[in-house]
Amino acid sequence: MPGRTHEAVGRFRSAGLAARFTAAYDAVLSRWPAEVTTLDAEGSYGVTRVHACGPPGAPPLILLHGGNSTSAVWFASAGPLSRAHRVYAPDQIGAPGRSMLSGRPPRTPADLLRWLDELLTALGLDSAALCGHSYGGWLALSYALHAPQRVSKLALLDPTSCFSSWRLGYLAHAAPLLARPAQARARRFLAWETGGIALDPRWLELAVLAGRGAEPIPQLSTAVLPGATHHSLPTHPAGQLNDALLAFLAG
Repeated sequence: MPGRTHEAVGRFRSAGLAARFTAAYDAVLSRWPAEVTTLDAEGSYGVTRVHACGPPGAPPLILLHGGNSTSAVWFASAGPLSRAHRVYAPDQIGAPGRSMLSGRPPRTPADLLRWLDELLTALGLDSAALCGHSYGGWLALSYALHAPQRVSKLALLDPTSCFSSWRLGYLAHAAPLLARPAQARARRFLAWETGGIALDPRWLELAVLAGRGAEPIPQLSTAVLPGATHHSLPTHPAGQLNDALLAFLAG
C-alpha cells in the first residue's frame, strides 16, 4: 500500500479550485504529528488515501470524518490519540479528499459498508475501534451493526441521523448554503453554528465546507463537552474531547 502518490482531490469546476483545495488540505495536514505515514488502500471502488500514526502494534483506531470534510480534520486529535493507539484516518471514497475513484462510486449504504469492509482488510485489521463525527458517526454506527465482530469500540461525536432528527433552526440556517453553496455563505453559517468561537483558520479554509441536546441512552456512555457545537468538533474543544475519547477507549 505505501509508496503510491496521487493528487486526486474530487470534482472541481476548475484546475484553480483543485489547486486551492490541495494547498488547504496540505496546510491542515501539516498540523498532524511529524511521524504520520501515508497509505493507499486498494478496493472495489478505487484507492483510499489513509493517514496513519502511532505505534504499529498498538490497538487500531479508525477515525471517520463528517460530510464535506476530509481526514485532515483530525489534526487536533491524531497526536494525543496516537500515544495509545495506531490511528488510521481515511478520506472517504467518493468524497472530497485524496482517495481516487475508479469505476462506479459508492451510492448506497451497502456500498459504503463494503468500502469499510475492504478498507479494514486492506489495512490488515481483523477489527478496530471506530470513532466518527457527524455523517462519519452515522457510518461508524451502521458499520457496527453490519459487522459487530470487526468493531471493538464505537465512539460517536454528535452523529447525524442516528438517535434524533435535525433541528428545524439548524436546517433553516443551512438551507441557503445547501441551495447555493458559496464560500461567504459557508463562513457565515459556521460562524453562526459555532457561536463565533475562534476557529482554526487553516481548517476553516479547508472546511468551506455538541453538546447542546444530548440525552442519556441505556447501555451507552455519554459525555457533554461545554461550548462544543456540531461544526466545532472535532477541532474544538480538542483537549476535552481527546481526554474523553482516551478514557472511553481505555475503559
